[in-house]
Order: sequence, then structure tokens, then C-alpha cells
Amino acid sequence: MKPKYLIWIAALFFAGTASAQNNLKGTVYEYGKSTRLPDVFIKDMNNNRQITITDKNGNFSIATVTGHTLIFNSPGYVSDTLYVTDLRPKRIDLKTQTISLKEVNISAKKEVFDPHKEYPEIYTRSKVYPFSPSTWFGKSGRDARRLKRYFKREEEQREVDQVYTDTYVMSLIPLRGRELINFMSLYRPTYALLKDNNGESVAMFVKESYQKYQALPPEKRALPTLTGGADTLQ
Repeated sequence: MKPKYLIWIAALFFAGTASAQNNLKGTVYEYGKSTRLPDVFIKDMNNNRQITITDKNGNFSIATVTGHTLIFNSPGYVSDTLYVTDLRPKRIDLKTQTISLKEVNISAKKEVFDPHKEYPEIYTRSKVYPFSPSTWFGKSGRDARRLKRYFKREEEQREVDQVYTDTYVMSLIPLRGRELINFMSLYRPTYALLKDNNGESVAMFVKESYQKYQALPPEKRALPTLTGGADTLQ
């Protein structure tokens, strides 16, 4: 084999190796446990187009470089950030989080996140074409469809937040402060309930849930306190 071909093959090998080294891999766990977390949204804050989501085993792989910051987000958990100092495999631990009424009120004032505008390529790559096997089985297409489902769930939960507010719940039951937070965390209506039922049905859900809450022993009503957060609402 001629030397120039050896050089060309070697160049391809090292280019592939360098490309592979730009992917940071790791696993996301629930803090203090061995539970792996699927469907954790991961974004490179220095590159808006680099996003991914953990698989069913909590594993992830995202293209990034040292000096960038990654954010890990999943409903029900405290968001975490990672400053990339090297590309060795990482273990990320997310702490569970109870509902914070004050955070809900504040977030409701923020501009609504529209994934269709932020990540239009996700919706393009998620499409399946009958005569294009790669759109069915390719990793890019599979990941895009998983991200699309994630965004859909996020949109649905925001709609729940708009209806299931502390003000609305307090108008139906006498709970306040920490007890109200605990109740709203334990008994959160599904998107399907809000979509398929009228206001009377939702009110009935809250009142019936309150009866169940009262029947619980005291230790079953208490939830972990938010770390460093105010949890009292008068």
C-alpha cells in the first residue's frame, strides 16, 4: 500500500476518534439511590442546538467541548448543571423536588417556552417516511421522536399548572401553607382529566382527593422539605 494511502487512512481514523471524543457520555441517577432516570432533558447552554434526552436506562451522550455548561432537567427533580472540564463519563444525581407554590406563580409570568420555535429541527427529524428506512430505524430519528414526546409532556404539564393553581385549590378546600403544598403534590390531576372534563369534574376531583388526604395517617401526608427553598404560603 502506498504511503499516501496510509496517511489518508490514518487521517480518517484520527478524525473519527476526535469526533467520538467530543461526545460526553454518562448516566443520570436519583440522588442517594441506584435508580436510573429516563427522559431527563439535557442541553448544552453554550450551544442551543445540542440537546438530548436520557434513554430508558438513564444513559446519555451529547456533543460538547470542555468549557461548556450542561443543564439536566426532569419534572419532579431539581435541575442540575455540569461545567465540562473533561470528557470522561459522568454520573449525574438529581434530587427530588416537591411542588413549590411560589415557584409556580413566578414561572407562570415567564414567556411560554415553544419547542416548535426553539427546536424546529426536532420536528423535522422526527417524521417517518414510508420509503426511507433510516427515518424509521436511524438513531437521529429515534432520538428526535423521544424529544418530541418529551416536549409534548412538558406542554401538557404547563397546561395543568395553569388550571391547578394554589388559588383555585384554596377556593375549594381549607388547606394552607405546607399542608397545601403536600396535598397538591400528592394529588395532581392528569392532563387527560383536565382536557376531557369540565370545571365541575375538576372541582370534584379536588374535593374527593381532599377526603382521601384527610384519611391518610399524618406521616403519609408529609413530603420532604425543599432544599434551600421557602415552602410556606400564608
